Amino acid sequence: MNFDFEIDFKKGNGIIPVIIQDWKTNEVLMQAYLNKEAFEKTMQEKRFYYFSRSQNRVKLKGEVSGNVQLVKEVFVDCDNDCVLLKVEPKVGACHKGYKSCFYRKIEGDKLVIAGKKVFDPEKVYGGKK
Repeated sequence: MNFDFEIDFKKGNGIIPVIIQDWKTNEVLMQAYLNKEAFEKTMQEKRFYYFSRSQNRVKLKGEVSGNVQLVKEVFVDCDNDCVLLKVEPKVGACHKGYKSCFYRKIEGDKLVIAGKKVFDPEKVYGGKK
């Protein structure tokens, strides 16, 4: 895919951060990483692909769970080294069963759960996550 702009993958040794946001509610769902291949597949298919640092490969978000995220809008930051995707989530973004990976918040000196589970990760992943 040819663009009249260039994403700067060099700064991050080939990967850049990507922020995933619900396109209807603006809730931040997750943060991940893109390499050039993941970015191009995301742009072509309008489904979110990311670069898994732990598995060292490009993955479709939801390839195991079925919780695919359809891309509605794409924003690029002022330095061309970070992307914001506004997506339509199928269910939840978090592999622990929550809509957002940011389901916990700090209250005083404690980390407390602030979100609600939207799916059962045991049923979806069978203990694989």
